[in-house]
Amino acid sequence: MKIVVTGASGFVGINLQEYLKDSYGLNPLRVRYIAHQQFDLRGDVVVHLAGKAHDLKKVSNPKDYYDANFELTKQLFDGFLQSETKIFIFMSTVKAVADDIDVVLTENYIPNPKTHYGISKHQAEKYILSKELPLDKRVYILRPCMIHGPGNKGNLNLLYQLVAKGLPWPLGAFKNKRSFLSIENLCFVIKELLDNKSIPSGVYQVADDNPLPTNDLIQLLGNSLNKKSRIWNIPVSWIRGAAKLGNVLHLPLNTERLQKLTENYVVSNEKIVTLIGKPLPVSSVDGLMRTFESFGKIKTNLINK
Repeated sequence: MKIVVTGASGFVGINLQEYLKDSYGLNPLRVRYIAHQQFDLRGDVVVHLAGKAHDLKKVSNPKDYYDANFELTKQLFDGFLQSETKIFIFMSTVKAVADDIDVVLTENYIPNPKTHYGISKHQAEKYILSKELPLDKRVYILRPCMIHGPGNKGNLNLLYQLVAKGLPWPLGAFKNKRSFLSIENLCFVIKELLDNKSIPSGVYQVADDNPLPTNDLIQLLGNSLNKKSRIWNIPVSWIRGAAKLGNVLHLPLNTERLQKLTENYVVSNEKIVTLIGKPLPVSSVDGLMRTFESFGKIKTNLINK
């Protein structure tokens, strides 16, 4: 089986190729949106990972999201429909459904994204689902939550740096839970979609089995560093007051950042795990500990250079 992978140089692409290299032929395909271009796809499978990720600094041009996440996906999917390729896997995101949510997120939740990132991914989903699919083809739209793993430099690394410096976590009074996704579990799900023809085309959320409270996450970080975690339970009203002050004084802690740090975002993986019929290979805690340990190895390597 020959697999065409877009976005092969990104975090997910690098790990997926490593995961699949002994089982399949891999063909990395560099892509970017160019108006009116057409793709002549030659392979059994397209795994479309390329796109523009969420810009936390908010300096991106909104058009860049729609070109990279919507228009480019349209072009690739049209090429897929006109080709002999049998499987199309599109990497979307839970943010195509909701930016914040107070219930457990399932595939039945009606999408209502708020950011250009989420809206552009949702538009790509709608385009794919609007097309009539030939009987011999399968299409999977995956909505992962926060992906992590060795080599990842996202928000978890920032928390790691806080604990590594011995700084206290000041938001212990907030009792939120979040879902995470180990890169190994994501790669496992993709391989199962390739191998198991009984899994029907559709939209599937991907997450580790168990969400974790942020306070537990801080404690795991401490364990990985062999340090005692320091969690301060400052009254919620005080923290929110400080965040409002941060809006005015342009401080690092403002109401928007506080919302991101303390929100609940729990994602159900029940639909895809049930259809696969196998447990995910990595538990939530084990996956996070592997990621945290990799942060420590990176720091050690930098010191030794």
